[in-house]
Amino acid sequence: MTSPTVALTERFQQALGKAFGDEYADADPVIRPSQFADLQANAAMALAKRLGSKPRDVAARIVEALDVDDVVEAPEVTGPGFVNLRVRPEWVASQVEQLGTRLGVPEQPRQVVPLDYSAPNVAKEMHVAHLRTTVVGDALARTLEHLGHEVVRQNHVGDWGTPFGMLIEHLLDVGRDSEEAHDLEASPNRFYQAARAKFDGDETFAARARQRVVTLQAGDPDTLALWGELIELSKAYFNRIYRLLDVTLTDDDLAGESIYNDALAGICDELEAAGIATVSEGALCVFLEGHTGREGKPVPLIIRKSDGGYGYATTDLATIRHRVEDLRADRVLYVVGAPQALHFQMVWETARLAGWLPDGVEVVHVKIGNVLGPDGKILRTRSGDPIRLMSLLEEAVERAEGVVAESRPDLDAETRSHIAWQVGIGAVKYADLSVSHDSEYTFDFERMLSLQGNTGPYLQYAAARIRSILRKAAEAGHSAGPLVVGEEAERALGLALLGFGDVVAAVGDTLEPHRLCGYLFDLAQAFTAFYEHCPVLKVDDDAVRASRLTLCTRTLDVLVAGLDLLGIQTPDQM
Repeated sequence: MTSPTVALTERFQQALGKAFGDEYADADPVIRPSQFADLQANAAMALAKRLGSKPRDVAARIVEALDVDDVVEAPEVTGPGFVNLRVRPEWVASQVEQLGTRLGVPEQPRQVVPLDYSAPNVAKEMHVAHLRTTVVGDALARTLEHLGHEVVRQNHVGDWGTPFGMLIEHLLDVGRDSEEAHDLEASPNRFYQAARAKFDGDETFAARARQRVVTLQAGDPDTLALWGELIELSKAYFNRIYRLLDVTLTDDDLAGESIYNDALAGICDELEAAGIATVSEGALCVFLEGHTGREGKPVPLIIRKSDGGYGYATTDLATIRHRVEDLRADRVLYVVGAPQALHFQMVWETARLAGWLPDGVEVVHVKIGNVLGPDGKILRTRSGDPIRLMSLLEEAVERAEGVVAESRPDLDAETRSHIAWQVGIGAVKYADLSVSHDSEYTFDFERMLSLQGNTGPYLQYAAARIRSILRKAAEAGHSAGPLVVGEEAERALGLALLGFGDVVAAVGDTLEPHRLCGYLFDLAQAFTAFYEHCPVLKVDDDAVRASRLTLCTRTLDVLVAGLDLLGIQTPDQM
């Protein structure tokens, strides 16, 4: 199967070479969908300047040299020099019939791609800010793997540092088997806040906590065992969230700050020996060209504090070195909040100076924007605290159950509960993924759970409706058959199906899942138009019915596959 853009790009390049010479044969004709035709090429616009000709004259010469009669109807030069293209229905039918198990998605040359996402903190609850990095990161992981890449998930959890002194001492005080200790599995904030209150209000406890940090960093076995218990309790909490969200992260993907601890001193020593880092006011710093703050003063990247401690910059330098040297990365992705952009830029620039990040390794900050409340501000509780992610997800499922109960009162409680989970979590994920990951969006349960508009439930309902059609067809003894495209709505739906592979490949290249969301929404709308204008089960002609069942089947295949790449399930019924 070949998508129309791929097929026509190759033909246009042949025409460019034929019309203007071999030096133009590899030019990009830039073929895109258009409101005036199925596709529009604007090669003439770019070539006109190079050739010293008028764009419409260039376009006419391209059309004269084109050999595309088997793919499109007669090309038409329009406007200042565009070439409009209408794909032949018989070509659409032949290509849809050739859709294999991959549904047109290409297998790209394999790359090793460490993907840093989610990144909660041990002994702290995940809040709404973790939602986007987890959901976007997981969609990218699924998509890149489907394209043939080796994705190395890296859940860079905060599992090291000074807070662990107070957490360990509080664990000893309350007892390792106490109800308070097991709060870490259900509501970690209570445990953390209790430890913090004692640290702030009890100097004896605070002194013990500071000493415990020293023994932890020194590798004391008993202290490390207590630290490990905190990790295990927090892992149970993380996994509850990940199961509820239906993401692919596992314990094997944990790559916390602690695993780099032994490398931090060496990182500092190497940078200092190479003259990249220098001591300033007692701290070891890297000063990079072009990074200045107020009054033109240089902004340092502090890799060792004046008290001898290490910060995020040191850990992140160790991280990028590990991902390049040990994981053999070709491309490294960080799905992290947009405010961290300057930090990462300075870390990566330092790593390149040190030779730890070769020019051949691409490193990308997939910037994550904020989730806003109805007031247009960052979504928080009335008291101003970040909203707990668990409570947000549970409310989504609860609200979805109300929607399902209203629309399908005939379902038993167990089935209704499962569909509610699929719909509620799918709605939250889709609302997040359907907007550009670096932009803000407003969290609105009513909008995201709606069965109308560009929402997860709308797409899930489209898939469920097709399943219902196919079930009824099977019960009546009807089956799919050779595809014959006669009606315009059939041609439009078939053409939409052929775009799936291009869109998935684009998501892998641009790291923008919202492109796939937009495509799936357009596909669902194309199916709705097809269903309204082209009866499937009620048509009298057996061959036409069989053809339309083929279109239904392929549409379902693409909807299910596309939503799966986004991490969204499709209920059998709604």
